[in-house]
Amino acid sequence: MEQQADWVTFCCSICLDLLKDPVTISCGHSYCCDCIKSHWDEEDQRKIHSCPQCRETFIPRPVLGKNTMLAALVEQLKKTGLQAAPADLCYAGPEDVACDSCSGRKLKAIKSCLVCLASFCEKHLQPHYDSAAFKKHKLVEPSKNLQENICSRHDEVMKMFCRTDQKCICYLFSVDEHKGHDTVSAAAERTERQRELEVRRENIQQRIQDREKDVKLLQQELEAINHSADKTVEDSEKIFTQLIRLIQKRSSDVKQQIRSQQETEGSRVKELQEKLEQEITELKRKDAELKQLSDTEDHNQFLNNYPSLSALSESTHSSSIKIRPLSYFEDVTAAVSELRNIVQDILRDAWTNISLRLTEVDVSLSEPEPKSRAGFLSYSCEITLDPNTAHNELLLSEGNRKVTLMNQPQSYSSHPDRFTFWSQVLSRESLTGRCYWEVEWRERVYVAVAYKNISRAGSGKECGFGGNDKSWALYCYQGYKFRHNDIWTSVSGPGSSRVGVYLDHRAGILSFYSVSETMTLLHRVQTTFTKPLHAGVYVCSGGSAKFNPNRQNPLKVH
Repeated sequence: MEQQADWVTFCCSICLDLLKDPVTISCGHSYCCDCIKSHWDEEDQRKIHSCPQCRETFIPRPVLGKNTMLAALVEQLKKTGLQAAPADLCYAGPEDVACDSCSGRKLKAIKSCLVCLASFCEKHLQPHYDSAAFKKHKLVEPSKNLQENICSRHDEVMKMFCRTDQKCICYLFSVDEHKGHDTVSAAAERTERQRELEVRRENIQQRIQDREKDVKLLQQELEAINHSADKTVEDSEKIFTQLIRLIQKRSSDVKQQIRSQQETEGSRVKELQEKLEQEITELKRKDAELKQLSDTEDHNQFLNNYPSLSALSESTHSSSIKIRPLSYFEDVTAAVSELRNIVQDILRDAWTNISLRLTEVDVSLSEPEPKSRAGFLSYSCEITLDPNTAHNELLLSEGNRKVTLMNQPQSYSSHPDRFTFWSQVLSRESLTGRCYWEVEWRERVYVAVAYKNISRAGSGKECGFGGNDKSWALYCYQGYKFRHNDIWTSVSGPGSSRVGVYLDHRAGILSFYSVSETMTLLHRVQTTFTKPLHAGVYVCSGGSAKFNPNRQNPLKVH
């Protein structure tokens, strides 16, 4: 055991072998030179390098130097015969998967069998390779979770998957408690989910390619700005050297302004670059997560972990970065050259007329609002109305997508989210990102969006859509009006029984459209949304509203 302790002391914690060309970093931990280099190469994108053991960070990347004393000790240990010690390291530790067939001190398992539901070391695994009886057994990487594959009630292997209940079951369950449910083999379900996983990975990889392309364009823009600024400074200095000493001070002023604008524009582009690079890093991390799950060989473990995958964050970019190949500072050169020709006559009076005509870099990560209904429908979201918020005289129907004012109480139970006075209802879904939905209305309605914390009880303006700073509403009845914070705005536009609502939550844009054969903008709000929004509608006497009716069918305009 003393030899094993010595061996472990001089092992690299990355490769778990004796140190080769040992180096010691400032936190005191030692590694093989090639191992720590490879580890830091993977961290280069983050520009922060860390110790794999204590996680101490270093900026910039440390320069490595060989620890000659440690190297000499390792060589001495090799000569004393400790190279045989690694055999002890084959015994299973607390974090290892132990061989189920070993007696006494157990060795590390090198494979787990999904049929035997046991793990084996190299010696006890050999029958799986030698005997035809084990030919159809499925070997996977060592796993501690094999017992999760056993049905706790029937003590049978769970080889089936119930799509109705979204859980793994054994065969006895499939013909008993889950009879009549949509059940398939775990392998078949894994195959389908694997296809979905690959589609998600392809989407991520495409986004990575798009972001890398955008970063390249921004780099070209930065180089153009710097080149234009450098050339303008050089030309300006040549012109000013031809002027009298009085002009020399003005030359310095122009140079300073150019450099200031260069720094401003360059900083803007760099900021956008860093933002896109951060998104690329996050996408690669997510892709690695999906790949790890994709490589899982145990079907049940894969299916159990699949629902916990985090949703992909909303993209922050534009599919195309707007860059105009125009000059940035060349106009300054022309202005200074003109001044040189006429300075003797108008220097005292004309100096204030000289201005730096600088081209602003046109770089944007915001996608433009769609122009066609097909474009809007690409952001279409399902809207279902929440019965717990509906006023007690509102009837919800057609899968809670249609609401009608009945003028008589409905059979709703008491709920704190219910509107008690105004005949209003909110959607179940909270809305962020870019969303679009349509509302087909009759008689008189308010098509609205609101924060979830809008007041519900009472007849005050704090509860009515558009009567407060927590809601925005378009009033539809023989024309349109817009209301927010109890301020009414007249709206003109063609009459239609269908209103389209477009929301870009991050950009703070809320637009209402009249939908017929064409899309006509009725009103647009530009603000800052501080919370997720919910779609809503206020139905007046005799009115009704239906969300997302026949979106894919030709419009029937009333």
